[in-house]
Amino acid sequence: MEVLDIKDIALKQKHIDLGAKMVPFAGFNMPLQYTGLTDEHLNVRNNVGVFDVSHMGEFMLKGEGALELIQRITSNDASKLSIGKVQYSCFPNNEGGIVDDLLVYMLGENEYMLVVNGANLDKDWEWVTKHNTNGVTIENHSANISLLAVQGPNAQKMIQPLTNMDLDMVYYTVQKGVFAGVDNVIISSTGYTGAGGFEVYFENKDAETIWNAIQEAGKVVDMKMAGLACRDTLRLEMGFCLYGNDINDTTSPLEAGLGWITKFTKDFVNSDELKKQKEEGVTKKLVGFELIDRGIPRHDYEIADSAGNIIGIVTSGTMAPSLGKAIGMGYVTTENAKVDTEIYIVIRNKQIKAKVVKMPFYKG
Repeated sequence: MEVLDIKDIALKQKHIDLGAKMVPFAGFNMPLQYTGLTDEHLNVRNNVGVFDVSHMGEFMLKGEGALELIQRITSNDASKLSIGKVQYSCFPNNEGGIVDDLLVYMLGENEYMLVVNGANLDKDWEWVTKHNTNGVTIENHSANISLLAVQGPNAQKMIQPLTNMDLDMVYYTVQKGVFAGVDNVIISSTGYTGAGGFEVYFENKDAETIWNAIQEAGKVVDMKMAGLACRDTLRLEMGFCLYGNDINDTTSPLEAGLGWITKFTKDFVNSDELKKQKEEGVTKKLVGFELIDRGIPRHDYEIADSAGNIIGIVTSGTMAPSLGKAIGMGYVTTENAKVDTEIYIVIRNKQIKAKVVKMPFYKG
């Protein structure tokens, strides 16, 4: 059996010193939780928490053809970006599925940063470089960059004293400057929690300096560190897709409810097929549901209709800490995708009643 090398993030020892439970995730040793999932989750929703998400990948694209390349390999329309703006997008593959979902940052004239999922790093790098037929300068900075996500309603109050950049930022914008005395730090008003806040990108060599400054600033607002376990429950309450669960190489962006990032005003990889799918309609859709009967839905549980026919599969599920109820996402046949449709989650051979609901689950 192949043994995969598990990589260490720059701040690994800092997390261990704070008592984090470390687990292999996306090929890295990552902090799963500190004080406990519910405690961390509610603190992010109501106050502020800090996640280490340094497993994410960062590709820098520069040059005249950078936009043209991004337009060709992503589904969203990157020509709408201006300097300082960020866009959510995906790489469609040639088979109707998704290579990965990503963020596209416009950092300067002909200068972009693509932020991809850590688990897909090698696959994504190969995909981007394979399509680089016009000599765009592409650099993979993933191994040299650390990323801390400061998330929650008190995020700005906590980290504004560390920088002269104005952090009163519109959602999905980015700037670069001095942070905690370190130059060239990238700060964006992004994050996958729905709680507001920032993501802070910096070189590994500056990780300890920035870590110490953030820990000190956190004392003012009673910040708590947060692990990947509650990042998952936070994103699920918002109905955000997780690659590998809710979207993958075989799910189309249209089936996944990502039509809003699939723009047919341009040509991109497999756009003709996806356009045809849009015109003809999809046969399955990703929906949100909440359980009516007791139980917790899990990835890969079957979904049935009232007659017991299997109509789909659960992709994500949890007991939602902010809501006190069991929720999930899954693909069902289109005729069962309407809001308020009664469905059943098959848990240990029992049909547990649920209903389709409008996402996000958490309304804030």
